[in-house]
Amino acid sequence: MAVAFESLITPDILKPARYLGNERLAVHKPWNTAVIRWVLTYPEVYEVGASNLGHIILYNILNAQPRQLCDRAYLPGTDLAAKLRATKTPLFAVESKRSLSEFDILGFSLSYELGATNILEMLDLAGIPLTWQERSQSNYPLIFAGGQTATSNPEPYADFFDFFALGDGEELLSEIGLVLEEGKKAGLSRDNLLLDLAQIPGVYVPQFYQMTDMGSVQPLRPDVPKRILRRVATPIPAYSIGLVPYVETVHDRLTIEIRRGCTRGCRFCQPGMLTRPARDVEPEKVVDAIEQGMRATGYNEFSLLSLSCSDYLSLPAVGMEIKNRLRNENISLSLPSQRVDRFDENIANILGGTRQGGLTFAPEAGTQRMRDIINKGLTNEELLRGVKTAWEQGWDKIKLYFMIGLPGETDADVFGIAETVSWLQRECRERGRRPLNFNITISNFTPKPHTPFQWHSVATAEFKRKQGLLRQAFRQLRGVKVNFTDVRISAMEDFIGRGDRSLGKVVRRAWELGAGMDSWYEGLDKAFAAWESAIAQAGLDWKYRLVENGEWNLFYADALEGEEVQEEEGKSNLTQHSLDSPLPWDHIDTGIDKKWLQEDLKRALEAAIVPDCSFEGCSHCGVCGTDFGHNIVIEPPPIPEFAGEFVPNTTKSQRLRVWFGKQGDMALVSHLDLMRLLDRVVRRASLPVTYTGGFHPNPRIVAASALALGATSSGEIVDFELTQLIEADAFVQKLVDELPPDIPIYRVEQIDLKSPAANQVLDRAEYVITVAASRKVNATQWQNWIDMILAKDEILSEQTTKSGKSHLVNLRSRLFELELVKTHESETEPTAVLRYIGSCRPDGVLLRPEQALSMLEVVAGKEEFHLLHIHRNQLILAV
Repeated sequence: MAVAFESLITPDILKPARYLGNERLAVHKPWNTAVIRWVLTYPEVYEVGASNLGHIILYNILNAQPRQLCDRAYLPGTDLAAKLRATKTPLFAVESKRSLSEFDILGFSLSYELGATNILEMLDLAGIPLTWQERSQSNYPLIFAGGQTATSNPEPYADFFDFFALGDGEELLSEIGLVLEEGKKAGLSRDNLLLDLAQIPGVYVPQFYQMTDMGSVQPLRPDVPKRILRRVATPIPAYSIGLVPYVETVHDRLTIEIRRGCTRGCRFCQPGMLTRPARDVEPEKVVDAIEQGMRATGYNEFSLLSLSCSDYLSLPAVGMEIKNRLRNENISLSLPSQRVDRFDENIANILGGTRQGGLTFAPEAGTQRMRDIINKGLTNEELLRGVKTAWEQGWDKIKLYFMIGLPGETDADVFGIAETVSWLQRECRERGRRPLNFNITISNFTPKPHTPFQWHSVATAEFKRKQGLLRQAFRQLRGVKVNFTDVRISAMEDFIGRGDRSLGKVVRRAWELGAGMDSWYEGLDKAFAAWESAIAQAGLDWKYRLVENGEWNLFYADALEGEEVQEEEGKSNLTQHSLDSPLPWDHIDTGIDKKWLQEDLKRALEAAIVPDCSFEGCSHCGVCGTDFGHNIVIEPPPIPEFAGEFVPNTTKSQRLRVWFGKQGDMALVSHLDLMRLLDRVVRRASLPVTYTGGFHPNPRIVAASALALGATSSGEIVDFELTQLIEADAFVQKLVDELPPDIPIYRVEQIDLKSPAANQVLDRAEYVITVAASRKVNATQWQNWIDMILAKDEILSEQTTKSGKSHLVNLRSRLFELELVKTHESETEPTAVLRYIGSCRPDGVLLRPEQALSMLEVVAGKEEFHLLHIHRNQLILAV
């Protein structure tokens, strides 16, 4: 049964379009024909979740399965969460508007150590018990988690989930769905269903395992595997096309994966270890997916995704092919952080477009010795060549990532970060050219499970000391902005990320104390206080202090907080902590041998590098084989000849004026989001829209007036300027084919190109507003108030300008017509529907519905009114 959506999602809710669930390419499958009903529940706000590539891929794959449907849910904003609790309404899935408890299975993405509190918040809002023990005797949905953190070390979260899906989910979730379908038909109990799921490679059911006194995790029964295999799947770019949100998201573009996995072997990097082997996607499939995706979505930007895009050898060829194919459509390409040693003119040529984006490199360390210790595979010469190429190709600002606290780091290595930045600036100088600026992020090394550095950590006091050294060093440099990661967050991530099952009570208590939205670092002090208090209340503060003091420091394990410790190169303390001791995540089979991690750690202490096995010899990590496959490196095709940059077509052959409406759910889409929607509609419809000139050309789509959020309309106006003539009926049909149903087109007229645009000749607007009174009022009284307004020549109101200045405005002079349409007499909320025509000029002389209401309050004395609904009947032009 659907929740009372209309009363929940009102204009006072921040960005209400987050919750509509009717985005383009959303899949709405019939509820009654589905046997298994999924919800992919992303524990972040909509803008983060709806643009997450993994979320989109799995959503598309699950909805492609017969007899199964997949809906979506996101962490609601604090305003909606408060409203859900106040009205005792359960959290709902955005498409069906049904409570999450009505579904068979909820899948959460767990990709951040401190993100589990958001999951508990969503479960609580849904009215679902938080732990598998509390859910075991009732008919609640199965709750599972996947993602990097879930695959890395699920133990701190084991209390909250019925099972974990480890590794790639494309094939795994489909297999889970089949087992659920068979189990539902057979009427299996919850325990028996989970036992069947535990037989699927990649499914970990924590209730069938226990933590031993030694810290390892062992099975409780013989019919479940001792170690659970991480799943590996081949990327399928076609499933990346989907979900075009109305609101602007964090990654507001089409994203296509070009390579999964990384074999560079950076010793601190968990994703690189957890995604092996590396698998290239065929260039033809990438190009086809981008071309189809851009036409299906209407985006003006696309991104190619990989842990190391530059290691996809076909990148220059793919980028240039797409740039040539879509050269007339003002399309831009962006890439995530890249390998600076592979950045060259070929990659520079495919980036950006008319909107050149930022450029990010991650040298990680400031000295060659430290880069060898972490196996970065980057020399000073390669670093300079990459940065200088970017500067020569027109980039004046580059973002660089560095890390402090790595094993074997000395103060000289810390100062080396500032020295490296200064050296790069000196090498990139030229008379008449702006100097190269840098945006530097200094993060604190946090040890991650399944990496060679999982046995090393650094005291919080040592991080603070090294940050202080860098702050002092960077004061000498101009054109450099430096950001530091909060050391408290790093310690907490370490404590939870390498923890065991005993931390479940900490996670729960932290949520109860208000920790949430940690991955966005909102309210950091409050969140940290909640975590620290939860640790103390669980009696584990002694353990947290060990982490803060660098419990597993390979060089000085006995370093005390507050001591200034200068690590000496090569002075190891490996013997103090046996590398063979059981770890809470040893039962997760990632494919990499623990022995190899130990050996690679020893190689790190000797600053010995291991080559990238995708391009050189095998590193014998243990991954390649039957279970995980092998590296797939595709020979790059030739780079196509550049067909030229996008040249905006500024030809004005025709102007069409369109009258349209904004009804139903579309009333909750803001004006800026509506304009972005119209841009994408025009792209999808392949309409020949004229562009503005200049460095940042935009399509000439001009709305006459913005409509208030939550208001409906049957009289909006927008002008389209076209580069070639098109029949009005054909133009309308193309728009209708791509627009949502709640944006109807009423008529279209051809307007003389020399005449002013609609927003320049706008004069008046006609509104119909529904007003509620605070006490019982009859029709006669409503009419008396209207007559009193019309009889006045002046009704003054104080207004404040954007600059903060106040002045009096005569609202009555802006009112041209006012009439009572109808009334509804009620004891609780008497209402009246009023129609008025007021000023709506481009110079800012307006009569907004709120101002019309204020005139009513002036003549009615102490009577209080509030607006229930606003509808704009028409915009009236002065021509």
